[in-house]
Amino acid sequence: MKIATSREMREIDKSTMEWFGLPGVVLMENAGQAVAEKAIEILGEPRGKVVFIVCGRGNNGGDGYAAARWLHNRGARVKLFLAMDRTVVKGDALIQLEIATRMGIECFDHTEPRGLEKARIAVAFADLVIDALAGIGLHGELSTIYRDSIELMNGSGKRILAVDIPSGVDADTGAVREKAVQAIATVTFGLPKPGLLLQPGAACCGELVVAPIGIPQELLTAATIRQTLITPEYVANRLPRREADAHKGSQGHVVAVAGSRGLSGAAFLAAQGALRAGAGLVTLAVPESISSVMEMKTTEAMTLALPETLAGGLGADAVRQVQDFSSRSSVVLLGPGLGRQEDTLEAVRELVRTLERPLVLDADALYAVAGHNELLAAAGGLAVLTPHPGEMARLTGLSVKQIQADRLGAARRAAAEWNSIVVLKGSRTVVAFPDGELYVNPTGNPGMATGGAGDVLAGMIAAFIAQGLSSHDAAVLGVYLHGVAGDMAATGRPIGLTALDLAEQVPAAIYSLVI
Repeated sequence: MKIATSREMREIDKSTMEWFGLPGVVLMENAGQAVAEKAIEILGEPRGKVVFIVCGRGNNGGDGYAAARWLHNRGARVKLFLAMDRTVVKGDALIQLEIATRMGIECFDHTEPRGLEKARIAVAFADLVIDALAGIGLHGELSTIYRDSIELMNGSGKRILAVDIPSGVDADTGAVREKAVQAIATVTFGLPKPGLLLQPGAACCGELVVAPIGIPQELLTAATIRQTLITPEYVANRLPRREADAHKGSQGHVVAVAGSRGLSGAAFLAAQGALRAGAGLVTLAVPESISSVMEMKTTEAMTLALPETLAGGLGADAVRQVQDFSSRSSVVLLGPGLGRQEDTLEAVRELVRTLERPLVLDADALYAVAGHNELLAAAGGLAVLTPHPGEMARLTGLSVKQIQADRLGAARRAAAEWNSIVVLKGSRTVVAFPDGELYVNPTGNPGMATGGAGDVLAGMIAAFIAQGLSSHDAAVLGVYLHGVAGDMAATGRPIGLTALDLAEQVPAAIYSLVI
């Protein structure tokens, strides 16, 4: 499913009306019906229930007026509160408002004597509040009456249903202005918007319903929309399939250059991610002093002992050995637990320069290439980078706050500049590609904020590449299934989840999508 920015959604609406000839008032009517249907689902039998709808001056308010009529016709007692002087309502929204008032739906605005006081009394008796205040067109600072209206809704203690996007949430970034509506559900139209999927906006929208309102399908699937929400169907259609005569050699060989003294767990977890995601063979290429530890710790992965530094990290003499050994592999994973000694960092940079296999770069490999980003663009293959926001900040020179404020933009720009696939981890992981294409992952939970979870992900992505997927598909499938495995491991109780718990759920996550 595509994800539309506010600009793209306005263009879609414009094309629907001007090119296809579908009137805006019809789209508004369909949107109002979709909101009313969700309201009835929340309320149960609507007859006699009080619904309080807060409306703004634009089309979002018009959707609210249309919803009011549908609910009124089902027997609900609807009250409309206009967060502006009603004389400023124009166009399709005015048509809907006039029909609602002719039907006898109670309507008052904040400019009337004691308007806000009347609103506070009305909302106190409401069974449901509908936020039709601002929508995706909100720009700049909130006006006083919009702030007061958001406070009125949030402070009511009532269930809130948002129309298109909770008021106060930026539709393109998920940023929250001074205040934002805290909804239990949001009905958005045509396509989801980035702000409904990215934090902190995602936390404001509750259950997300994407409602069709008559927009032609070709507009909703246009190639010019470069953001996609990863869905189970997308992943299921791209999962590696095993033939009846499959053997370990046919399922690919992952070489993970990982680990150092004191950080052997990262190497182990990366191997577990690769094995659980289906790699036929996994070799842990580790500093010599921890090789025997890894042989005891994992029975399924092979080990390759490498020359090391005095401190137990990857040594410069290891480069040639990795180069030779990797020629027999399908993919090389660099980084988990390698450490940050200068000899190790230089060895990683030399491997990025010279290896001719697909690369997955994680953790300390990202530390090594920071400030040497030209290595990524010149790498022999399309590298997959898996930074968390702190690592992304170091790679780009931006602050973590700047990265989080524009996750889509930061990932997209970096992927283009580095000619690499960028997996920007975090709540709603973003996968960006050099051509501007971008995917947003909806799976996962806060329990995955635990050491080693990223190592498992890196191993999974490498395993999918080893099994013959493109680096593009491997990155998308890896992040989605990693989140599904985390959700399975959490089972509603995320505190105490470990990375190994997550890894053990990867096969179940894969088979949950096998049809």
